[in-house]
Amino acid sequence: MTPLIYSTLIISLGIGTTLTFASTHWYLAWMGIEINTLAIIPLMTQSHSPRATEATTKYFFAQATASATLLFAATSNAFFTGGWDILQTNNPLTYTLMTLALAMKIGLAPLHSWMPEVMQGLTLLTGLILSTWQKLAPFCLIYQIQPHSPNLFMALGLLSIVAGGWGGFNQVQLRKILAYSSIAHLGWMVLILSFSPLLTLVAFATYLMMTFSLFYSFMMTKTTHINSLSTSWAKIPTLTALTPLILLSLGGLPPLTGFLPKWMILQELTKQDLALVAVLAALFSLFSLYFYLRLSYAMTLTMPPNNPAGTLPWRLSPTHNTLPL
Repeated sequence: MTPLIYSTLIISLGIGTTLTFASTHWYLAWMGIEINTLAIIPLMTQSHSPRATEATTKYFFAQATASATLLFAATSNAFFTGGWDILQTNNPLTYTLMTLALAMKIGLAPLHSWMPEVMQGLTLLTGLILSTWQKLAPFCLIYQIQPHSPNLFMALGLLSIVAGGWGGFNQVQLRKILAYSSIAHLGWMVLILSFSPLLTLVAFATYLMMTFSLFYSFMMTKTTHINSLSTSWAKIPTLTALTPLILLSLGGLPPLTGFLPKWMILQELTKQDLALVAVLAALFSLFSLYFYLRLSYAMTLTMPPNNPAGTLPWRLSPTHNTLPL
């Protein structure tokens, strides 16, 4: 891919998200989301591998379904209310359709099944864009229509926390684990959205920061499989030493950064007399904590002096089947 085409696609991603952010009209907001979708598809297929083509096709079908549902719901809402204003989404049927369409856009459970499969076929850089930037525009629309149905958002949030934690249990591919991590964290944000939108923004900003750091660490060490974590320290020792802290922070262990948003969300749910929901969210998050600890174990307990054989240069350099003359 030439630099000109690559720059055009990156600029299109920015324009699409900005258009959705600045829109109060459903049609313009939908158009911004579509620009985002069409701009990232060539980035997904730039490796020209069959796995990337398969992932791109799945992503296109999922996004096209969500976009068609969103446009139908927006048109129906305009028919019932007489306007295209995003804040005038008052009809229960159109509101539910819009919420489900946007949930499918960002990968909330139970509409999340496309997310891990698509992430597995992408490079780490494109996966980073899909996990962070591509979620901004749909989440902005969810943020604006959220006050009408707290029960729907709580159901989506709890399902996402369960699906994100349970789905990552038996995974060995880091990109799939990161996809399930994204699903679980979005569940926490949606869970509290109806009661404290500001707290949702804090959790979302924290998620973006930690996810970017984790993807950057894996890109620098060129690690995509859990087995390769054991030798990643030999490539960049300092960065590898910090990566378990990022993983544990994503898991929500105190006193790390990721603990504070989850603690504040549980506190707010308790204030809203939703102690049972808070307990369920805390218990279900233990599923996610398991695979974060699993990755941390693979990185830290195979460092020297526990694995001295892994330090030998011949283990890290390519072998050449040449005979001495």
